[in-house]
Amino acid sequence: MFFNPESMKTGIIVTAMMAVMVFFLPLLDRMICRRYGLSLSDGISTNPDADRLLRRRKILLVIMFVFYLLAVVYVTFLSRGTADDYRVHAGPLLHDFTSSFYIDFGLLDAWNILVTEGFSSMLKHIHVISGGGIAQVYMNVAMFVPMGYLLPYIFDWFRRDVFRRTVPFCFLASVLIENVQLLSRHGYYDLDDLLTNTLGGMIGALLFVAVAYTNTHPNWRKEFRARRKWKKTAKKAAVYPFLDRIHMMRTTIYTCDEESTRHFFSDQLGFFLYNEHQEGNSTHLLYECSRTQIEVIVLPKGTPLPPQQITIAANNSEKIRKKLIEEEIEVSEYSLDPYTGLRTFSVSNEEGIRITFMEE
Repeated sequence: MFFNPESMKTGIIVTAMMAVMVFFLPLLDRMICRRYGLSLSDGISTNPDADRLLRRRKILLVIMFVFYLLAVVYVTFLSRGTADDYRVHAGPLLHDFTSSFYIDFGLLDAWNILVTEGFSSMLKHIHVISGGGIAQVYMNVAMFVPMGYLLPYIFDWFRRDVFRRTVPFCFLASVLIENVQLLSRHGYYDLDDLLTNTLGGMIGALLFVAVAYTNTHPNWRKEFRARRKWKKTAKKAAVYPFLDRIHMMRTTIYTCDEESTRHFFSDQLGFFLYNEHQEGNSTHLLYECSRTQIEVIVLPKGTPLPPQQITIAANNSEKIRKKLIEEEIEVSEYSLDPYTGLRTFSVSNEEGIRITFMEE
């Protein structure tokens, strides 16, 4: 059998591949994108053909991810023979790993030896019985590190919430593999694999944040320090415990031309008119766009209005911009948001109400 998870050669190959992926890939990616004037941090690319080149970059990364998935399929199914019966490992968690070695001292003794004699002396008290269980756990962890790393590296949806989306996905992928192994009788259903695979996905996500994200966001240290400083004071504030459960729901703008406003929001942009009502001499229109509501208050004609702007977060903003242009809606050139450095573009109606789309 080509793949032997217990062999040192396999462990070295897998470790080398992970090292290349984690450290070499983002450096090469950044170097190539700089060479061709492409932005990896959702800013403005200097290359006029940037959208096409970025799509090609993503296709190449997806192809690489597909090859990784094929390798996982080979390791988990094709490299194994078919068993006669359905097999399930129902022993204690990580029993094969913990039974592969023993330690001839307690936790307190280990600490004393580490402090007084050093790390090498402590290792002398750890005796390996069989390297097979240790190698198996290592391979199960290592196999899912690329998944936890590449998912947020390639796909925007995972990158927007790395840990809350990537780690559960890795767990579900492991559940799928174990169930298919059980049903096809290629291997056996092992709860240890669910634990170690998910741990590998978590390590991969951590490596993405520590290496790939920091490589494409050079100001991450400044942002991290500012956020850490903010947390120290914000924890004493009233709303801080609820930050993960709130978001901007509604913004209010004013206009004097009801017909133009209805045409702009409903006909041109396609927002849903959720409700409308009359209050005195003003008309109130409530539009919905995904989870965001825009309240438009139509005042009597001639009422002086200040400049007004709505900013909407958008994924794949170049596709939205292209669609607006196809619909013959006047669209601004790309510009950088002064607060985040992300690229934006805007559309406006006749009264100067501006909607800015910002790359998320």
